[in-house]
Amino acid sequence: LAAVVWSFYSIIMKILSDQQYPVIQVTRRFFFYAILFMIPALFFMPFHPDLTLLREPKFLLNLLFLGIVASAICFLTWNQSVIILGAVTTSIYIYLTPVVTVITAMLILGERLAAPEGVGVGLTLAGLLLSEYRAGKYS
Repeated sequence: LAAVVWSFYSIIMKILSDQQYPVIQVTRRFFFYAILFMIPALFFMPFHPDLTLLREPKFLLNLLFLGIVASAICFLTWNQSVIILGAVTTSIYIYLTPVVTVITAMLILGERLAAPEGVGVGLTLAGLLLSEYRAGKYS
């Protein structure tokens, strides 16, 4: 279901970008409506925020990072990619996320590449190349 919703999001972004709407404005509106539609779920879920934790810098900075960098900037770059590459091509490249994660873990955390991860990276890259292959394009 998440993949279906994401495909709709990407297609809607492409349509809006074709109509020359500014990327930042569209992203801001999407965020607003996402928050608006999530609020009713708070009444049905065990959600009890402790706002006093925001006095501690580590919690406040983590929340700001997640809100600004990990969400807003990522969505802006995604939306810009949809404009440049198109919805389908951009959506295909989201499958590189696990590959980037494995490489980052190896470089930054010093983790070793185990056989299952290596097979997963290989299959992911093979699938990406296969999906991008067009007859005569690489010959």
